[in-house]
Amino acid sequence: MVNLVTYEKHEQGYGEICLNRPEKNNAVSQEMTMELMAILEEAKEDPLKFLVVTGRGKMFSAGGDLGDLHGELTTDEAFSRLYPMKEVLFELVNFPVPTIGLLNGNALGGGCELATACDIRIAKNSSEFGFIQTKLGILPGWGGGALLYEKVNPSFALYWLTEASILKADYLMQQGWLHKIVPPGEWEDQSKIMLNPFISKTYDQMKMLKLQYKKKISSLGLSSLMSEEVRNCASLWETPEHKGAISQFNNRRND
Repeated sequence: MVNLVTYEKHEQGYGEICLNRPEKNNAVSQEMTMELMAILEEAKEDPLKFLVVTGRGKMFSAGGDLGDLHGELTTDEAFSRLYPMKEVLFELVNFPVPTIGLLNGNALGGGCELATACDIRIAKNSSEFGFIQTKLGILPGWGGGALLYEKVNPSFALYWLTEASILKADYLMQQGWLHKIVPPGEWEDQSKIMLNPFISKTYDQMKMLKLQYKKKISSLGLSSLMSEEVRNCASLWETPEHKGAISQFNNRRND
């Protein structure tokens, strides 16, 4: 059986988590959520300099799997299915060394939330990213919106979350959400070269750098803000706007 999420510890001293569901655009299912949490718990015990999060295929992640997060859930059911990925994102935020999102392709919805949970984001310059949840009548469901306010200018975070637009990589580089962009033709070679500055640091340096960063963003307090966002998202799950948006999406997919 193929693992939906893989974990590899590289000899250079870093770990790599890879979303491994390319046929579904790395949409995150409940099973993937459990695998991600188990891998993060394992990776925390390894003396890693840093942790990479990436995806296999053409897309980093399409967000939550609508097979699990369908429109017929009650508010309580939605919360119980959303909350475990909030815990995954918080584990990334609170990871003991820096986390680097190597964004191999586009990300939408929850895919942007997962990327935002990483400390550093590197992407192909052809990629596009969208916090599109408000177009679906809800809010970010894994606490990623609360994280976005910590990672970029708050007024830009509000704009992106409210407009729910899909934005190009070069624009997001200007806004500080992306830290580096790379031409697609150079991605395979550059993805390893780009990690060299991080590989050259010691384990102790990286732990200290991450601890300082966690203090700056008040990482422990973020957990409650993220949980509040999950509850708010779930409270909108049964609204006509959300049910209608999911129905339209399913109809387009079935055409």
